[in-house]
Amino acid sequence: MEKPTRLFDFPYYQLEHNPLDVMMTSKLEDKWTTYSTGEFIDKMNALSRGLIELGVQPGDKIALISHNNRCEWNVCDHAILQIGAIDVPIYPTMSEKDYEYIFNHAEVKHCFVSNDELYEKVMNIKDKVSTLQNVYTYEPVKNAPSWEEVVELGKSDTHAVEVKKRAGVIKPDDLATLIYTSGTTGLPKGVMLTHDNITSNAIDSCDRLPQVESKDLRVLSFLPVCHIFERMLHYMYIYQGATIWFAESLDTIKEDLQRSKPVVFTAVPRLLEKFYDGIVAKGTSAGGIKAKLFSWAVNLALEWEPDRKNGGFYEFKLGIARKLVFSKVKVALGLTEVEAVASGSAALQPRLARFFNGAGIPVYEGYGLTETSPVISVNTLNKPGMLRIGYVGKTIDHVQIKIAADGEILCKGPNVMIGYYKDPEKTSEVLKDGWFHTGDIGEIHDGFLKITDRKKQIFKTSGGKYIAPQLLENALKESLFIEQCIVVGEGKKHPAALVVPSFEAVEEWCRRHDIKYEGPESIANDERITSRIQKDIEKSMQPFGNWERVKKVTYLTDPFTIEEGELTPTLKLKRKPILKKYGDLIEKMYAE
Repeated sequence: MEKPTRLFDFPYYQLEHNPLDVMMTSKLEDKWTTYSTGEFIDKMNALSRGLIELGVQPGDKIALISHNNRCEWNVCDHAILQIGAIDVPIYPTMSEKDYEYIFNHAEVKHCFVSNDELYEKVMNIKDKVSTLQNVYTYEPVKNAPSWEEVVELGKSDTHAVEVKKRAGVIKPDDLATLIYTSGTTGLPKGVMLTHDNITSNAIDSCDRLPQVESKDLRVLSFLPVCHIFERMLHYMYIYQGATIWFAESLDTIKEDLQRSKPVVFTAVPRLLEKFYDGIVAKGTSAGGIKAKLFSWAVNLALEWEPDRKNGGFYEFKLGIARKLVFSKVKVALGLTEVEAVASGSAALQPRLARFFNGAGIPVYEGYGLTETSPVISVNTLNKPGMLRIGYVGKTIDHVQIKIAADGEILCKGPNVMIGYYKDPEKTSEVLKDGWFHTGDIGEIHDGFLKITDRKKQIFKTSGGKYIAPQLLENALKESLFIEQCIVVGEGKKHPAALVVPSFEAVEEWCRRHDIKYEGPESIANDERITSRIQKDIEKSMQPFGNWERVKKVTYLTDPFTIEEGELTPTLKLKRKPILKKYGDLIEKMYAE
């Protein structure tokens, strides 16, 4: 095999070119699960045969839901794909309402979940999904069938010929997976990605990560594999012959880094923010000469520029800082072997990019969307002139971009989706004349892409989660006590809201509860009032996923008006003026 052309080709490619004793390994509840390349393929084929025994046909949809990245998820992924079925990865944190919609929309027939919590969640909606036949678990769950039962069904070679027959007729441009993302209407959209979409993206992105000569290429995986960014990288890692270590959870990330000592791992800006805050807090708490030395090193790193642009004397000082200070930081974080941290899914603050690169922890920021499989562009230090702070890099091979007249970034290439499932109208809105319309506004300078704004109102948190603010605002305004509100949180930890209370409703509530109402200025300081409003807020957030929910609220004393430029003539929020006016207040909310 020269190069993989279908996603399930990757394990066979590794077996032929670079078979590993440890292809991937994960630890759950103090138990290690490890697969060699050969063992992985054997398990994958057994599961494929078991699925055929269950009656799975080409084109059938099978959902995969897991709290943790794990070997079993990957086995299922490849086993499903090589018999022509379509997998539907779903976030574990989505609401039951979203589950019900996705399962019905995709006509899911079987589902694999990781644990009892997710099993119960799916079983709660099973009766509302007419196509759903079976739900299997990776971990032991009382009265629930295990995924090993499906593997057991395929222990014999009864369907071995059928597996090869089905795999043989699958073409690179066949549909491989449906990935559901939130749309402006609130209903998730099913992004249709082919084998070639993702395979080409994995192979074309290879040259942006370090070209490690050592056979001991270790990578750590902890971002959700249901997200196309982490999933695409799994295929790339298999292609490159890397050993994939799966983190136990986000809570154990430091221990996982120490254990695996990765050469490469992926991160979202929020994780890098946490690392930075922890590093600075620890360094400044040392006191005395140590604290002064630490501050000097940090300030030096924050001046970092690629390609030695700061000159030889700066590089000399930076070398000292790395030896005396940052070498200890790398040991503490388990990053002594790291050669690249791939940052994606949300905008990376230039401050963080400078600090980590200056500290000798190379961070490569990239850009892409689920609809582009996902990578469009990536920074890299593999060769000079390929990294620029504040930009998201140059396009990868075979991908083209251009800027439309209104500033929108358009993309064309083998990575672009074939459309939204069962939604030709929305597909035609974003796919025009062979170009995908990203919804992001940007600029191109010397081949580097810079994201300057979002065309649509949807934004991302620093954890890379999409937020549709209008849906949250509409939900919040269901409360009698909330007159107006705007949800914020672009690039922040979580959504928050500026709320204009209904002053009349608050005054009436106070009267009924024998509370003295002292005007709009008193609301934020009266815990009795804010507790009552918070009760409504929590209720209104229940239908949303945990990452979507508004976590903090600041109460305003003046309503948004047309006269102040905060509302359009049709009373719609003018977001930019509001965010500018209340910028300091918003920053204060997140600083607390």
